[in-house]
Amino acid sequence: MKKTGLYILGGIILVIVLLFGSFIGSYNKLQVMDETVTSSWAQVENQLQRRNDLIPNLVNTVKGYAGHEKEIFTNIAESRSKLAGAVKAGNIGDVNKANAEFSGALSRLLAIAENYPDLKANQNFIALQDELAGTENRIAVARKDYNETVKSLNAKIRTFPTVIIANLAGIKAREYFEVEEAAKEAPDVKF
Repeated sequence: MKKTGLYILGGIILVIVLLFGSFIGSYNKLQVMDETVTSSWAQVENQLQRRNDLIPNLVNTVKGYAGHEKEIFTNIAESRSKLAGAVKAGNIGDVNKANAEFSGALSRLLAIAENYPDLKANQNFIALQDELAGTENRIAVARKDYNETVKSLNAKIRTFPTVIIANLAGIKAREYFEVEEAAKEAPDVKF
């Protein structure tokens, strides 16, 4: 009879240890996934900042050729400032909106080059345009990587029993970095 009681007690202890180990494993996995999402977002911010840093050089190069296009330069400065503020605040929805506005203003700036053949041939402009194209590609890759990590985390915290552990750990679903509807349309360029 004593042996049976020890076996039952041992079984109960084993089940508790297994459950506790599973809880710890799931908790640690969620923490790693949450950090991965944070790191991926930092890469998006990094690429947005890189683009922000290139714009003044591009604007100054274009200004030399198209000084009378003041409205476009003003729009670039305003939208660049909004994007920097949104990135600093860390609100993904605001970053999405500000990024769409900034991309539209940037497209209008690049469209100016079509009216200035000398500008299109300027080596500084060509180099900056190439850098900007590379940066836009980096932003797209960083945004894709971020959205993939968000997808993994969000899917994980919606499954049982991980949802319980996520709630206990305070890990919430993250927001995707999506393209604003306005950014899906071609920009309206007026000369």
